[in-house]
Amino acid sequence: MARITGSWLSGPNAESGGSAPGDYPGKDLGLPQEGVGSLVTMLRRITALLVDWFMALGLAAVIFRPNPDKLIAEMDIPAGQQPPPDLVVIISSLSTPTLLVWFVIGVATVTLFGYTPGQFFLKERVLRVDADAPVGFVRALVRQILLVFVVPALFTDGDGRGMHDRATGTALVRAR
Repeated sequence: MARITGSWLSGPNAESGGSAPGDYPGKDLGLPQEGVGSLVTMLRRITALLVDWFMALGLAAVIFRPNPDKLIAEMDIPAGQQPPPDLVVIISSLSTPTLLVWFVIGVATVTLFGYTPGQFFLKERVLRVDADAPVGFVRALVRQILLVFVVPALFTDGDGRGMHDRATGTALVRAR
């Protein structure tokens, strides 16, 4: 059965009309080699993710307003040891709220607009590869859940799409 259906790990084969060596990423998906609609590089994906993460960190700080003095007072610091700097205490207290804000922003913006704020600034967008239709809530939700685990985004198929994009039938392409 696996031979008939294959998987993203098995790669292209001669029977499926796979890419010849030297072809560009995205050709099998019907995407152009360069310009608008072409797949983005891993570096651009990571940069957009960092923009989104720092924006979520700022929003989490505004929403939750951590008080470093109170947080340091609640810590068990051994006698004679200096407490951590305020910035370290604030950022460490915002780790979970930042993840939650990043998650909600990712699902909402990809569902409504087809891109996150970081992707917008880097001129990228999430595109369905199986139909000319919006990504939709369910695909955006599953894509974001898989991104929380980080690892699916690090492994790519022959076209350079992460496992999260492969699983949801999407691709991150240049928007303009």
